[in-house]
Amino acid sequence: MARFGYTLMTEQTGPKELVRDAVSAEERGFDFEVCSDHFSPWLTSQGHAPNAWAVLGAVAHATERVDLYTYVTCPTMRYHPAIVAQQAATVQILSDGRFTLGLGSGENLNEHVVGKGWPTVERRQDMLREAIKIIRELFGGDLVDWRGEYFQVDSARLWDVPDIPPAIAVAMAGQRGVDKFGKLADHLVAVQPDKELVDAWHIARQSGGWPGAGRVIGQIPVCWDPDRDAAVQRAHDQFRWFAGGWAVNADLPTPAGFAGATQFVRPEDVAESIPCGPDLDAIVEGVRPYWEAGFSDIALIQIGGPNQDQFLKEAAEPLLEKLRAASS
Repeated sequence: MARFGYTLMTEQTGPKELVRDAVSAEERGFDFEVCSDHFSPWLTSQGHAPNAWAVLGAVAHATERVDLYTYVTCPTMRYHPAIVAQQAATVQILSDGRFTLGLGSGENLNEHVVGKGWPTVERRQDMLREAIKIIRELFGGDLVDWRGEYFQVDSARLWDVPDIPPAIAVAMAGQRGVDKFGKLADHLVAVQPDKELVDAWHIARQSGGWPGAGRVIGQIPVCWDPDRDAAVQRAHDQFRWFAGGWAVNADLPTPAGFAGATQFVRPEDVAESIPCGPDLDAIVEGVRPYWEAGFSDIALIQIGGPNQDQFLKEAAEPLLEKLRAASS
């Protein structure tokens, strides 16, 4: 049976409200929670971008049961990998071992802010490979010196090391991603329900000698609302950027750029790709391709920061019941 998670989407909700929603989502029965890690919202209408690691620390302390993931952190530009290792180790301790470090090669939207430019995808992936190796070294608790192609670490040691290091999940797309990261990752993060990708990753994992099956973690936006028209309008206002696909989304630098790139996306276009409205069965059918493709963990994004409370109180529990029944 697949596990179903709740997304703490920092782009659409402030920090105090994210912690409140995290507690409520745990009470409603979600299995895990993922937290985005952005410096900027995709569109100005979303209106938020608190620091994900401060939020995760508070959520780790405020919750008791749910697993926690970054979905995902880029450990190469805005953060040095040594800093990511320290943050992840701290959250693992605060959460009593419930944390998984989700990593990816990043988006221009968030990484350009430190003024280092935006490398090609090939270079970004090579940087990520090196960053993962540094992070794993530091999780060992020993003194680390590193001179690599992209990073330098001088006499670094994590002084607060969890008994069990955080697992590392890596975002991959296509065979190239599997070839680069398949043997470095404990778990797979993927943005599309692509069974070929999932199967290729399992093969790479087995050939690398990793124990166990590993988890496959995906995410899907939904816009539940008693009024379908209101749901469609809200999804269009805040999530029309989703229509661009990740090849485009990784490279645009600002919310203004996303607004310009999506100015001709219509509400009905968004409604075709995102389940909108009160019909829980339609949401289940929207999620179905993920577990059919072999995803073990599927996180829902409820679109609209102010709409989280109503979703969690009215829709979350019956929706989870339907999802679990359909996926079992």
